[in-house]
Amino acid sequence: MIATYKYPVHYLTINSETEVAYIDEGQGDQTLLFIHGLATYIPSWYPMVDHLQSKYRCVAIDLPGYGRSSKGDYPANMSYYAHVLGQLIDSLSLKNVVLVGHSMGAQVAVSTVLNLPNQFEKLILLAPAGFETFIDEHASLLKATAVTETFLKATEAQIRASWAMNFYQMPESVEFMIQDRINMKEASDFEAYCQSVARGVHGMLDQPIADRLGEIRQKTLVVYGEEDALIPNRYLNPGLTTKSVAESGTSQIPDAVLKFIPACGHFISFDKPAEINEIVDSFLTN
Repeated sequence: MIATYKYPVHYLTINSETEVAYIDEGQGDQTLLFIHGLATYIPSWYPMVDHLQSKYRCVAIDLPGYGRSSKGDYPANMSYYAHVLGQLIDSLSLKNVVLVGHSMGAQVAVSTVLNLPNQFEKLILLAPAGFETFIDEHASLLKATAVTETFLKATEAQIRASWAMNFYQMPESVEFMIQDRINMKEASDFEAYCQSVARGVHGMLDQPIADRLGEIRQKTLVVYGEEDALIPNRYLNPGLTTKSVAESGTSQIPDAVLKFIPACGHFISFDKPAEINEIVDSFLTN
């Protein structure tokens, strides 16, 4: 099953075993490179690309193992994805790049700027993973539950419940993405996709960024939904709040601004598209 995208899809060969899909829309002095979160794909950025392409070049990638990119036995950790982004930037000769990452994609974005500290001037982190930390016991528990089999066996009801957790009030506009996820169960490469999701969880835990946030030299925008039900983990870190996690992480970044969106959950781009577009517009023009 190959998902239908609203924008033309381009492909870049990374190596003999890996091909990544991306969209490339709009023009401008700055290039926004969008990095999706765990278990999502390029369409998660539609509301932002629709709006921002009028002022900026907007490039969104399907990370290897996701969407229309190739599926395979990939490491699916932060350093691997950062390396892939570096190759995409070089191959497309992208200039004045601003990384825009959501959730896991934000942790990938931080890993990328730490690896290439002189290549970026600005960084945008939406509901970033990696600000929240876990004791070893809890990290091991998360790894034990994040296995390929778990995602392979997810029922439609479980898939819908998982998606609903991402929103303060789930809009009807996300139904097409839920259908794409349900239809993937019939795809020949579905197991490889599920493996990438499982390894992504492990990769976030094994390559943390919380203790390196002070090394970020880019002007950084951090945005969380006030009603984020996924960050922090309510079961493993019951004493934390989204506000406390957001403030703790952002305070370590030397040049960062933190914004909260009321009545908004984790999947910011679809939960409050007008609000996030206004915040990003303001950050990029100031």
